[in-house]
Amino acid sequence: MPVSTTVNVFDPRIYAQGIPHETYRLLRDHDPVHWQEEHEVGDWPAGPGFWAVTRHADVVRVLRTPAEFSSWLGATQIRDPDPEDLSFIRRMMLNLDPPDHGRLRRIVSGVFTPRRVERFTAGIATRARLLIDEIAERGECDLPVDVTDDYPIHNLADLLGIPLADRGRILEWTNRVIGYQDPDHATVERGPDGRPVNPRSPAMLKDMFAYAHELAERKRREPADDLMTALATAEVDGQRLTDPELSMFFFLLVIAGNDTVRSALPGGLAALLGHPGEHRRLLDDPGLLDSAIEEMLRWHPPVLSFRRTAVRDVALGERHIAAGDKVVVFHGAANFDERRFPEPMRFDITRRPNDHVAFGDGPHVCLGAHFARLQLRTFYRELLWRLPDLRPAGPPERLVSNFIGGIKHLPLTYTPSPRLGAS
Repeated sequence: MPVSTTVNVFDPRIYAQGIPHETYRLLRDHDPVHWQEEHEVGDWPAGPGFWAVTRHADVVRVLRTPAEFSSWLGATQIRDPDPEDLSFIRRMMLNLDPPDHGRLRRIVSGVFTPRRVERFTAGIATRARLLIDEIAERGECDLPVDVTDDYPIHNLADLLGIPLADRGRILEWTNRVIGYQDPDHATVERGPDGRPVNPRSPAMLKDMFAYAHELAERKRREPADDLMTALATAEVDGQRLTDPELSMFFFLLVIAGNDTVRSALPGGLAALLGHPGEHRRLLDDPGLLDSAIEEMLRWHPPVLSFRRTAVRDVALGERHIAAGDKVVVFHGAANFDERRFPEPMRFDITRRPNDHVAFGDGPHVCLGAHFARLQLRTFYRELLWRLPDLRPAGPPERLVSNFIGGIKHLPLTYTPSPRLGAS
């Protein structure tokens, strides 16, 4: 039974209130592949509309079948890129289809390994401890502003080998690209025709790519034990990244690698603190931390949606999708699908199985998921038992975005704790 076209899962302002569970449930039950109008929002013009996919099985199918649902045809953001920018945007690994995607991913996976990432564990733990030291004696904090906005930036910069003096640029670039729908972050630049310039366009990313090229050249001259040196110099099966491919992967790491953890950390903690019984259960049994993190990711996926484009006419959820139609999967809807998760609105830190799609699925499953989980596990281990009576001091303030489930503010209170230092 099709649902009224007035149902809206597109408007980024909706997500500033949290995941729209009732709307998602309505769609999953009655119109799981729903035609969504794509109206004008603020400075951004209306689009042609898209199919909104909300059931777990359908989301997984879309993500696993690039022969039917392409990342390359129209890229992976809901809004259509400007036609003159599309060829540029298609170079990014995130926007490639097989076999090009597989070739590039093999090269990158050969150097971005769990073993390389694990070498940074001690430094990540020290950073978490020192950041928590800065707020421990206060008895109150705004977690994103005071702690978690900095944590993934510096971890990522250590991994890549970005000098300390340059690290502020990561937050600037991330807010420009990810926060463009949010009034607190948006800096709308207009082209000669008066239309807003896409933040992912070559013009808006020129400074980032120039920096990536300069950093790669520096690593070739002065190699170090970091990921950027490995990416700039290593060969995998006789193949190397070209300079444009390296710059695009730098963009992907700096933006996605930063903002995924930046969003997941406070969002997951807000979910845990919103369920005091499960919070106490975890404090009593630290061995549950890994499964608790998976439930936090299910409850608060850092990425809300991804777009594909139909390669050919195809049936999905009893709907006929025409070649060229936009198809958008909604992770927050899939993660609460009653057909896959018993009692999905119950927050359960021992939930098994827990095959959420917070890090995607299929050939584009998040390459940095291991690094993200390492940072989450390390941070929560340092925070939760250090400040065991954490409690919300107000509701979270969320990013205005239909793409990233960002948390801008999360006020907390707790009993003050003495500083520990780096040891």
